[in-house]
Amino acid sequence: MSSPRDWAELLRVSALFTVPGDALAGAAASGLRPGARTVLAAGGSLCLYEAGMALNDWADRAEDAVERPHRPLPSGRIAPAQALTAAVGLTAAGIGLALAAGRPAALTASALAGTVWAYDLRLKHTAAGPAAMAAARGLDVLLGAVATAHCRTGAGSVSWGRAARRAVLPAAAVGAHTYAVTAVSRTETRGGAPGRPLAALGVTAAIGALTGAGPDPRGVSSPRAFARTALAGVYVATAARPFLHAALNPSPPLVQRAVGGGIRAVIPLQAALTARSGPLAAAALLTGLVPMARRLARKVSPT
Repeated sequence: MSSPRDWAELLRVSALFTVPGDALAGAAASGLRPGARTVLAAGGSLCLYEAGMALNDWADRAEDAVERPHRPLPSGRIAPAQALTAAVGLTAAGIGLALAAGRPAALTASALAGTVWAYDLRLKHTAAGPAAMAAARGLDVLLGAVATAHCRTGAGSVSWGRAARRAVLPAAAVGAHTYAVTAVSRTETRGGAPGRPLAALGVTAAIGALTGAGPDPRGVSSPRAFARTALAGVYVATAARPFLHAALNPSPPLVQRAVGGGIRAVIPLQAALTARSGPLAAAALLTGLVPMARRLARKVSPT
């Protein structure tokens, strides 16, 4: 019988801490405060993320039997049918939660779910794989924006279309980071040339500079500007070191560490994006997830 630890390993629960920040970054970009529908969007995101994890291992079960025989499916701890059933159920739950946040959120979640399934079943091992992952993460940010906009009516409200347009740049930042991490992950079981982690290092530096800089109507000395810059620095520090190590020595263990560091680095990136125009308390809450994700990753690998 499958144990809770087996399912935690299959679903990569240590990576779950990287998901809620997408909704908060999207909400911040919309110019509105998060509300109940933002929470529903974040819950939908969590379900769709976990659906992708289960479906990924179901689709890769033959490959994992050779390269990662210790994983729950090839080791026999979880049956393939159970993993596929979980993927279907979690997808339905994710879209259902998004529907409760409004029709625009449901449409965005459906596009996100389609991208996740297309990646796992068809695109993962093609040249389009990193782009598909980047698109999925960008759609997750947009989901938070449109759900939050749907919370508000009357004076001060923002249409969901305008909220989505405002969230394009934060979604692009998260997507670009995801693209870089995914590109590195394609060689994590066999190692490879230093080019991919080196390119990811460059992408990290560029995203950090763009996120930490920019105009601030409150002035460069405002708490918001300080928080944004500091969190962008945390993002760069979290991702850059393992990327650099993998570039200097692209062995499988160091590439895997680079991927894990890149996954965790999305949290301070989301916090920095939230701090640009959203509640600083939300940015601080996201920052607190970093040590929790690192601690849990020692028990359950995020990759």
